[in-house]
Amino acid sequence: MAEADLTEPHPPRPDTLRLFFALWPDDATRDALNRTGKWLHQHWGGRRMRADTLHITLAFLGSTPAEQLNTLVACADGVEVEAFELLLDQAGYWRHNRIGWLGASDPPPQHFALVTALNGALQATGFPVDARPHVPHVTLLRKTAGGEVPACSSVRWPVSDFVLVKSATDPDGAHYEVIRRWPLTQEGAKKSRADSTAA
Repeated sequence: MAEADLTEPHPPRPDTLRLFFALWPDDATRDALNRTGKWLHQHWGGRRMRADTLHITLAFLGSTPAEQLNTLVACADGVEVEAFELLLDQAGYWRHNRIGWLGASDPPPQHFALVTALNGALQATGFPVDARPHVPHVTLLRKTAGGEVPACSSVRWPVSDFVLVKSATDPDGAHYEVIRRWPLTQEGAKKSRADSTAA
């Protein structure tokens, strides 16, 4: 029996990227979210999320072969949803993972239309999607004890686009890089302006 050639290299492992689609706040929204995180931290303790990491996840992909990036982009290219405003007015705490968050008590239909369209395109192309009901929220605290929910200021988030984000974990925590943006359509905003002008 011939001996195995131990000098033969193993097939290279395909490069992977840790990816997710998200809503990414503008500077004013990020500052407001960060202030709310500081307020909740005073009541609940835990570890505050860095301001540059605050977001709302729309679809989590996890480790994805880099060669599939163009397919992901094509999925997002086909999503057409009107821009909208998200009112984050409800703080909460999840005991099972010790996360403190700020969410929307009454999300607009455009938000769910965006989540549905994006996840539908991903699923049709063979990407795994989360079957659990989507709960729009921004994680503000980790490893928190939680407790009675304090009253906190609402945050109005004007959503005009969504993004694809690459995640990397270093000793000092997660670092995110926005690698692509997709604008939402402005038809609803244009119609509102036209109606107000006609009035």
